Amino acid sequence: MYKINKAIEQAETLPPDFYQNPKAWEACKEAIFCKNWQFLGDRDLIFSGPENLYPLWLLENYLDEPLILSEQEEGIKCLTNVCTHRGFLLVHHPTKMRKIICKYHGRRFGLDGKFESMPEFEQAENFPRPCDHLHELPLHQWRQFLFTAVDPQFDFATIEKRLEERLGFLPIESFRFAPEYSKTYNVHANWALYCDNYLEGFHIPFVHKTLGSLLDYGSYTTECYDQMVLQIGYSDGSGYTFDLPEGHPDYGKDVTAYYYWLFPNFMLNFYPWGVQLNIVKPVRPNFCKVEFLYYLYNEEIFGIMEGDKIAEKTEREDEFVVEAVQRGLNSRFYKAGRFSPKREKGVHYFHQLITQYLK
Repeated sequence: MYKINKAIEQAETLPPDFYQNPKAWEACKEAIFCKNWQFLGDRDLIFSGPENLYPLWLLENYLDEPLILSEQEEGIKCLTNVCTHRGFLLVHHPTKMRKIICKYHGRRFGLDGKFESMPEFEQAENFPRPCDHLHELPLHQWRQFLFTAVDPQFDFATIEKRLEERLGFLPIESFRFAPEYSKTYNVHANWALYCDNYLEGFHIPFVHKTLGSLLDYGSYTTECYDQMVLQIGYSDGSGYTFDLPEGHPDYGKDVTAYYYWLFPNFMLNFYPWGVQLNIVKPVRPNFCKVEFLYYLYNEEIFGIMEGDKIAEKTEREDEFVVEAVQRGLNSRFYKAGRFSPKREKGVHYFHQLITQYLK
């Protein structure tokens, strides 16, 4: 469908068609989003009360897959939230139950999703079958964060290893979730345009004057790994930086930010004050929602650095840019662009991954 040259010095970007065509948007559902890990939430928040069953939608308004997180002594399982009899939604709100019971016809499942009983089925032949159990999706927990995938094409352990390489020294489990700062933004642009913009620091001096004042643009680096891009922002010497331990890959350097992107739509932005999670949720070919979740480690530094105010300003500036690009792609004269080999490695890698999965 699309092709990206592996040599960034010769490559062109994805054409406007990818960001506008409903067929491309639909194709990404199964080819990209179902085959890659998606963020579900914070285990400590989800199961903070007595409830042991937690219903949720995997990318509501896009994949629209109904799921249940079921907590039991053996751990947490991620199950489909659809009865295997007639497709009724089983769990409608967080609840505490000893069994999962369908309120339509009384089919009963264990908390592990295994079929147990069904009234009025004594005469049914070849019943129950394996398909009468609730389907279980793979579930991976990194620190307190839960991830699943409909049909993952790689092991999440690959991502976890890269995250721990630089973040292992941080007590992330003790970071305080800050709902008072967390919010969701409506962005009138394709989900991939938002990621394009995130994956390069090229625009920072032109678009983000406040954020740029905290970073040494000349030292800004981008590293591409399997299914992941890491951007490292270094301080110009006047701001807060991480207290990196000996043996750390960046020990002795003045790092003020680690920006991790996990293909296709999840970001972790680490600062000396904590972390901000970004989840990009496709809704329509020209519209997405971006969820910002704040976790605070050092609230004093967060206040001094005005973490929420800078993030708000930066987000609004990003919205202006990607929405303008979305409209600009309607031009009869724009076909594709070229990549800066020095500054747009992350975007180039993203476009390569898209074309590989869409094949």
